[in-house]
Amino acid sequence: MIDTAFTQLAEVTSTATACRLLGKASATHYRRQAPPRLGPAPPRPAPPNNLTEAERQHILTVLRSPTYCDLAPAQVWARLLDDGVYLCSISTMYRLLSGAGENRERRRQRTHPARKKPELIATGPNQVWSWDITKLAGPTRGVYYKLFVIIDIYSRYVVGWTVAAAETGQLAQEFINQTLHSQGVEPGQLTLHADRGTSMTSKPVAQLLVDLGVARSHSRPHVSNDNPYSEAQFKTLKYCPAFPARFGSIPDARAFATAFFEHYNHVHRHAGM
Repeated sequence: MIDTAFTQLAEVTSTATACRLLGKASATHYRRQAPPRLGPAPPRPAPPNNLTEAERQHILTVLRSPTYCDLAPAQVWARLLDDGVYLCSISTMYRLLSGAGENRERRRQRTHPARKKPELIATGPNQVWSWDITKLAGPTRGVYYKLFVIIDIYSRYVVGWTVAAAETGQLAQEFINQTLHSQGVEPGQLTLHADRGTSMTSKPVAQLLVDLGVARSHSRPHVSNDNPYSEAQFKTLKYCPAFPARFGSIPDARAFATAFFEHYNHVHRHAGM
C-alpha cells in the first residue's frame, strides 16, 4: 500500500518530498532500489591511465640509471620535467620503488634498541634496595622539603630515610653511604635500584656505589612502573590519615617521619607480601 502511494506521489513530486509525506526513510527507499550485493565484491576495473608493465620497467630503469640513482624521486621528477619529459607523478615513482624494495634510506641509520626492563628479584634481605625522593610541602607556598627513603624490596623494610631542605648529589651520597654502613652491607652483596632523577644518576652517587661494590640499576626513561616499591611506599605515606597538608618546619617533618616509619616497619601489613 505504501509502495503504491509512494509511486503515485513520486510522479508529481520529488523522491525526498514523497518520503517525508509518507514518513518513510529515504535511505530505506534507496536501499530497496539497489539492495546490497551478497558475496565477494567484484574486482575494481583498472583505470584508463594505468601504467603497463613495459612503462613500469622503463620508469624503474630511468630511476636506476647512473644519472638519477643517487637522487630522490622528487629531484628526478623535476629534472625530467625541465628536460620536457614526463613519465609519471612523484608518488608513482615512490610506489614503484617501494614495490621493488628500493625505497629506503641510503645511509645506515643509527638504531636505538629497546631498553631492557629491570628485574628486581630478591630471595633475602639486603640483596636489592630501592630508593627515591619525594617532596613534602613546607609552611608556605613554593617551599618543599625532600624526603629520601631506601626500602628493602624483600621485606619492604625501610632501611634508611632522611629529610633535607634540598636535593643534591652530595647529600644523596652521604645518605646512601650512612645507610650502607648502618646495615653492614658487604661489597658485591647489594643491588641499588632507582629511577633516573638527577640525584640518582649524579657522579658522587655513581662513584660511591662503585667504590663500595654496589651494583646499580635504573628505571627506563619515563617509566614509573619500573620503580614500583618506592612509589607504593610513598603512596602509603601520603595517604596516611595523619599526613598533614603542610609541615611547619624540617623538625616537624622529621618527627612525623620517625613515627610513620616506626609504624610502617613494625605494624603495617604489606599487601605485596
